[in-house]
Amino acid sequence: MNMSAERVEAAAQVETLLEVNNIEVIYNSVILVLKGVSLNVPRGGITALLGGNGAGKTTTLKAISNLLKSERGEVTKGSIAYRGERVQDLNPADLVQRGVIQVMEGRHCFEHLTIEENLLTGAYTRRDGKRKVADDLELVYGYFPRLKERRGSQAGYTSGGEQQMCAIGRALMSRPETILLDEPSMGLAPQLVEEIFGIVKDLNEREGVSFLLAEQNTNVALRFAHYGYILESGRVVMDGAAADLRENPDVKEFYLGMSDEGRKSFRDVRSYRRRKRWLS
Repeated sequence: MNMSAERVEAAAQVETLLEVNNIEVIYNSVILVLKGVSLNVPRGGITALLGGNGAGKTTTLKAISNLLKSERGEVTKGSIAYRGERVQDLNPADLVQRGVIQVMEGRHCFEHLTIEENLLTGAYTRRDGKRKVADDLELVYGYFPRLKERRGSQAGYTSGGEQQMCAIGRALMSRPETILLDEPSMGLAPQLVEEIFGIVKDLNEREGVSFLLAEQNTNVALRFAHYGYILESGRVVMDGAAADLRENPDVKEFYLGMSDEGRKSFRDVRSYRRRKRWLS
């Protein structure tokens, strides 16, 4: 068997864990935010959901994790399936039991609890015994040694980077199969962003955790992801292998800032024809 045939066979054997099919999301029964969004997350992959502020990335993640109702939002069309089973009507706790958990934008640690107490809240739904929970806590500390150093500190007094690590570590304590990671780079220094994404890559490769990450920092996301979807005004305007998106001239111009005239937006008048082509 030649190499190209092996790649085709390997691709055919990749299992799709999460399938979002043509969903629409409306807030307050009036505001249409997502307009027919479709995407797949394969088992063992890092999938990036890219786009500027207001593109619909966070809404997409909340639609998947069933957190829209708390914000008066709802999926009005389309379907969301995990391992081939419809999950959009489950409550968030049931989805966690199935192996899907979201790390919210802005970390949302329990500020009055210590780092270790925050981590242990992630194991609240588990019923496999204290020993396995303790083993997983040490696993988290292995990936985030800084958290071990700060384990007794109140989370509210730790840095933004440490809180992001704590939020990811807390999600890991639920033993997830898939993590929905919302804006992990927000508010962090470039060096910390690289560290966080490096840990995401290690968790993916060593622990087999699949990721769907929403990120404005297209440059770093496409270096670590395997596949990407670009959202604009609530619609997917482009998708493809991360390596291909990095080399795409439209992506370079609009998202990576590689233009002689500087960074542009789809809202620029001169981009109208290209935007019309992408959204057609």
